Amino acid sequence: MAIAIGAEALAVEGASQSGPHGLFFYKVTCPTCQMAAEPMGRFEEAYPGRVVGVGQDPEDELDAFSATYGLTFASRSDPPPYEASNAYGIEHVPTLVIVDEDGRVADVVESWDRDGVNRASAILAELLGAPPVAISDPSDGLPAFRPG
Repeated sequence: MAIAIGAEALAVEGASQSGPHGLFFYKVTCPTCQMAAEPMGRFEEAYPGRVVGVGQDPEDELDAFSATYGLTFASRSDPPPYEASNAYGIEHVPTLVIVDEDGRVADVVESWDRDGVNRASAILAELLGAPPVAISDPSDGLPAFRPG
């Protein structure tokens, strides 16, 4: 089970952020992660500098994934034995974790979940004092939900 809302967000080596942000846990070979890449790119566009990827792959594969899907947020490698992913209780990728200004988990979205991603966007926007941005809607052709 993923980390609980309200829990202390643990530091991810090389991915530590101050202030509200999102941690996007993914694996480059995961079809659901590949599908979610474009919306996560929109998430970064909506909240520049507030998304950090945590990829369960080597750095070179994360770089290739970012280039393929046009991602501009920084990603950090979490290689086996997946210390960061395990610390966050990640069982399914993709998983998006929103962290508040106090370093606590404000929201968790497992798998691809349109409503969950839009909710996470609204939560991050509120934490940042920014207008919320809808990351996905039915017109983008993505399913409402797809397990990771």
